[in-house]
Amino acid sequence: MAGGNAIRGSRIGAGPTGEAERGDAAPRTFVSYWCANGHEMTPSFSRDEGVEVPAEWECKKCGLPAGQDRDNPPSAPTAAVYKTHLAYVKERRSDSEGEAILEERLGELRGRGLIR
Repeated sequence: MAGGNAIRGSRIGAGPTGEAERGDAAPRTFVSYWCANGHEMTPSFSRDEGVEVPAEWECKKCGLPAGQDRDNPPSAPTAAVYKTHLAYVKERRSDSEGEAILEERLGELRGRGLIR
């Protein structure tokens, strides 16, 4: 049970004026971004010189890239298809080259008497 003297929603050292104690806030500009799912984000950026507003921003709801054009948002990135080691080997070698390498290696093993 809380006592009648509890101050809720405040932290130690917080004064009654809040922002005024920390100084003036830097001038900000707000930019709207839209993703392919129609979500809108409006992050704020400093107006200082040298601060560039990015062309794309990551959507906080779905993770897709978002752009400043509502009608033409950036498309979702395509995921790279997982390839097995064998798939990479088949990209480098034809079936006939693979057969030749296999026969060469089997010949070496037969020569040493390891296989028949």
